[in-house]
Amino acid sequence: MNRYYSPGACSLADHIVLEWIGEPYEAVRVSRDDRRKPEFLSINPAGAVPALEQDGWVLTQNSAILNYLADLHPESGLGGDGSAKSRAEVNKWIAFSNSDVHPAFHPIFGSTAYLEDAALIDKTKEAARAKVRTLFERADAHLADKDWLVGSRSVADPYLYVTYRWARSTGVDISGLDNLAAFASRIEADAAVQKVLKDEGLA
Repeated sequence: MNRYYSPGACSLADHIVLEWIGEPYEAVRVSRDDRRKPEFLSINPAGAVPALEQDGWVLTQNSAILNYLADLHPESGLGGDGSAKSRAEVNKWIAFSNSDVHPAFHPIFGSTAYLEDAALIDKTKEAARAKVRTLFERADAHLADKDWLVGSRSVADPYLYVTYRWARSTGVDISGLDNLAAFASRIEADAAVQKVLKDEGLA
């Protein structure tokens, strides 16, 4: 199994899950420039990571990969407790990170550069930071009485953790979000996560 990633990108979530489930894989680092090259575009025409390649089959989209890995190793319990309700909760929190939090970072990462007006671009970034803060407040409140998003550790947890890492490095106000901070610390205390961060040059 080949796993295509860029350090610190949302593909970090898949990397963590691969270590948690113990699935053998080959990590292939892809730079921003590499993503535009024909070699990688033949794997993912969108020019984005993550991508997972297994026996000639390619899977893209972070949420799809996370669910696939959970299904590949149901004994891990990372897809929930086996009930439809539990799996729906896992998917709800994957969707929260994938559809709400992740896109909210786009202006911070430069998606509004086309405006060619520094003041206006800065305004969009500040609005984005405020939106991320609001979303994180929801996650923080949810984590008030639990260690993990769905009670037990799941494939949804690393994705939220990745976005929290982005927040720490992009000026998002995360002060007072003690439950979310404890959640991130809990993940970072995990030996497999420490290995992944080291492998990606993030620790």
